[in-house]
Amino acid sequence: MSIGKLGTGLAAGALALGLSAGAAAQAPEKPRYGGTLEVGTVYVTLSALSWDPADWNWKQNHDTGQFYEQLFAADLSKSKKHGGKHAFYADAWLPSDAIRGELAESWQWKDNPLRIEVKLRKGIMFPEKPGVMKARELVADDVVYSFNRLDKSPKKILTYFDHVEKVEATDSHTVVFTFKDFFAEWDYRFGWGYFSGIYPKEVVDAGIANWKNANGTGPFMLTDFVQGNSNTYTKNPGYWDKVKLGDAEYKLPFVDKLVYRTIKDEATFITALRTGKLDILEAIRWQNVDSLKKSAPQLKWSRWLNMSGTFMAFQVNQKPFDDVRVRRALNMAVNKQEIVKAYYNGNAELFAYPMHPDYIGYYEPLEKMPASIQELFTYDPRKARKLLDEAGVPKNFSFKVQVCSCSPDHMELLPLIAAYLEQIGVKLEIQPMEYAAFLSAMTSRTMTAGYFMNNGHTNPTTTIRKSFTTGQQWNPSGWSDPAFDKKMFEVYRTRDEEKRQEMLKEMTREILDKAPYIWLPTPYVYTAWWPWVKNYNGELRAGAVRPGPIYARIWLDQEMKKKMGY
Repeated sequence: MSIGKLGTGLAAGALALGLSAGAAAQAPEKPRYGGTLEVGTVYVTLSALSWDPADWNWKQNHDTGQFYEQLFAADLSKSKKHGGKHAFYADAWLPSDAIRGELAESWQWKDNPLRIEVKLRKGIMFPEKPGVMKARELVADDVVYSFNRLDKSPKKILTYFDHVEKVEATDSHTVVFTFKDFFAEWDYRFGWGYFSGIYPKEVVDAGIANWKNANGTGPFMLTDFVQGNSNTYTKNPGYWDKVKLGDAEYKLPFVDKLVYRTIKDEATFITALRTGKLDILEAIRWQNVDSLKKSAPQLKWSRWLNMSGTFMAFQVNQKPFDDVRVRRALNMAVNKQEIVKAYYNGNAELFAYPMHPDYIGYYEPLEKMPASIQELFTYDPRKARKLLDEAGVPKNFSFKVQVCSCSPDHMELLPLIAAYLEQIGVKLEIQPMEYAAFLSAMTSRTMTAGYFMNNGHTNPTTTIRKSFTTGQQWNPSGWSDPAFDKKMFEVYRTRDEEKRQEMLKEMTREILDKAPYIWLPTPYVYTAWWPWVKNYNGELRAGAVRPGPIYARIWLDQEMKKKMGY
């Protein structure tokens, strides 16, 4: 994102969800208020992991983003359903032409020193929360406090805010971020990222880790949480934002309640959708699509290429995985084309990680990659065994692989990978784990030699940084190369986006060739919703894994739902 684009085109921060000129000819349906929106989210099998942004947990923004707002969010008026070009599927990428101010009314770059001055909207209120706080206005000190508390957390991701010199409130509604030097992801890191929620000190004093104390400026208030079952959010009657549809403006949110259902069993959440107990189910495997289309033909659908790459990470500091020949051999031993055709029934792309095809300007297709990279995606068990022999790996070599039992796809796919490797004399010992223990194994660096997971692409820069630079939490292979780290440093300090794109293409090729993972196909995923869900077209995120602004703009045609027998 260039300074020019963000400093001018986005300074006002569009608030409205207006119709595009092409769609204006068709009068929009009048919204209706009320009802409860029941959602099986992208993470339907996972309960909330933390309510405290300073825990630096990747999922907390998904669960808190309904009540903790951020400086910036997706400009949903640029969505495809409104005539725009963006689907808003990406887990944490907002293109530079699709960002609006949320709590920020405007922002401006200034030099000497390099800084950004952010003007906050006036009149945004924290509601009263008995036992926690009186109602009061959001002010600049709340932004400074949220940033500093995050920055001082012992759980902070390494180097995350190294570009920031200081953050200060220069008046009640102005926050100034002073930088040590230019940083290409400045807006993502604390503007709309995974840990960017703004909250009051009163909530921390009351105990922010306890969901009962949660209180933010967002469209919903957290009113119930049952671990492993549901999150319930109730309409914030004093919410500040509105949406423009056609010639009219409407107060948000439309629904009275929003409920996330946590359902670990795949058959159960598919049934919940089919029977109308869920209004939306955001992540459906291809295996369930045909049967759902037959049993519930009125469902609406979207199809999207998973925004998480699937792979088996090797502990590259352990023998024999410190030898690139071994890592390349295990890649060539897996018939990835067959996985696409037979396992996914064609509902997958052979090559879509670590750079996602949606990242236009950053992604290079496999056919444009060097031959040594193409070789990793070509099934060749004979060459694989030859490489293992050269590296001194005996037949019947075995190693342990951890996998999360929360993923039906991984629980079925990993035994297939094991069968391929067995053909070249390598055995896997599969160790399924509950998600909390699985995640802890990575963050505490106690994983086994193999670690089978998927990892969000996030955005075109972070997809490389978080997985392949030294000391990063989401670097499951433990990859560490000072020269590679230096290149990453240079990417972040390069203002020209086209230059950054070329630098990241080079780094992507380099890490693919070194094969710290078995690179696996990326499946397509389906989202389905009932026709009584209005002003929705399958959008998934309006920030970093944050769907809150999307749900706030959905309304329910409850009469239609009753007429359909639900």
